[in-house]
Amino acid sequence: MPRSVVARPILAPGQIFCPVGRALDVIGDRWTLVLVRHLLGGALGFQELRARTGIAPRVLSARLRALAKRGFVGLADAEGRPRYQLSERGRSLEPIITATARWYLRHGLDHLEVDPTGFSATSARSILESLPFLLRDDRAAGVDLTFEIRLSGLGGGVWTVRIVDGTCTVREGFAEPADVRYTAEARVWCAVALGIAAAKDVYRDGLMTKDGGREALDYYFYQIARSPAPKSPPQRPRRTQRKLRKSSASSALSAVKSS
Repeated sequence: MPRSVVARPILAPGQIFCPVGRALDVIGDRWTLVLVRHLLGGALGFQELRARTGIAPRVLSARLRALAKRGFVGLADAEGRPRYQLSERGRSLEPIITATARWYLRHGLDHLEVDPTGFSATSARSILESLPFLLRDDRAAGVDLTFEIRLSGLGGGVWTVRIVDGTCTVREGFAEPADVRYTAEARVWCAVALGIAAAKDVYRDGLMTKDGGREALDYYFYQIARSPAPKSPPQRPRRTQRKLRKSSASSALSAVKSS
């Protein structure tokens, strides 16, 4: 007589040993890794986290409480106001955050055909603080360079970008000294970084200046977005071509809101 086959019951997800699934039970909600990512750069206050993430106040409060309860985040007093900082457990998530960010920047943008103009209201700070995820390891190995970014207008400021033997750090403030210095309006720099405007056009039109060595910041970083190669336009009279070239940078910048 053949033995009867007994069907196994379907277990609940929590009963199944799956390291990925069980890890996502803890860190897989929409905002956990985003908040940890911003706190990796140092302690931040509630409003600073709101400005960097755009999270609604009630949602942010709830997520921070959950992170504190699970031991990822603690409170630190700085100048009389509370600031949130990562615990060692929180810092242990850094490799996951780095891998996630690099997948999106190196693969997701192309695969998902993301339109860079959708980020046209972004701030220069958000782009600069993303540079460590954009670093090209193959080009940054053995390099020791300091870039200073001076941006004016809304969302402007001064940042120092350091590349040292395959690692990148970004901090606010002047560089002492800088190997290369960029100066521009914040919205112009954002447009170039997003691929909405071409660097050669903004240099030619005097909208951005570069002082110091010959090294270029964009050589060491993956592009945030790759613009498709333009189709060859029909030939136009020379006067019309000169007029179009002159307005190319300003046309691209018109798509970028002040940040």
